[in-house]
Amino acid sequence: MPAQTLRLSDRQLKGVKPASKDYVLTDGDGLQLRVRSNGSLLWNFNYREPVTKNRINMGLGTYPELSLANARKMAVEARELLAQGIDPKVQRDTLSEAKRAETEHTFENVATAWFELKKDSVTPAYAEDIWRSLTLHLFPDLKTT
Repeated sequence: MPAQTLRLSDRQLKGVKPASKDYVLTDGDGLQLRVRSNGSLLWNFNYREPVTKNRINMGLGTYPELSLANARKMAVEARELLAQGIDPKVQRDTLSEAKRAETEHTFENVATAWFELKKDSVTPAYAEDIWRSLTLHLFPDLKTT
C-alpha cells in the first residue's frame, strides 16, 4: 500500500520559507510546489510520459500568481490528457504554437514589417503616404507615424 500524501493548504503555503537548497512540497496526484533557495515558488506537474514512460516535470506557473486551487485544476486537466494517452506538455506546446502562428502572420503584421523594411529605400513623403493609406483604410486602430 503506497504512502498517503497530505494535501497542501493555503495556510501552509503562506508560511513556506526558502532553505539553503531547493526542496519540493507534494500535494499529491503529481502536483508539486518547488521552493527555490532564492525564495521563488514554482508549481510543477510530475508525470510519466505516455510512450517512453520517462518522468517529466511540466511547469504550471508561480505561486501566488497561480493559486493552489487553480494549480490543482491544471493538474486534473493534465491527468485527463494522460488517461487518453496524450502528453500534456506536448499538447500545451502544440496549442501555444498554433496560437502564435495564427497571430504571427496577419496581414497587418506583414504590412508593418514590409513598411519598416522599405521606408528607408523610398522618399519620406512617399513612405508617409503609403503608411497613411494603410492605416486609414486597412488598420484604423494603428496610429500614424
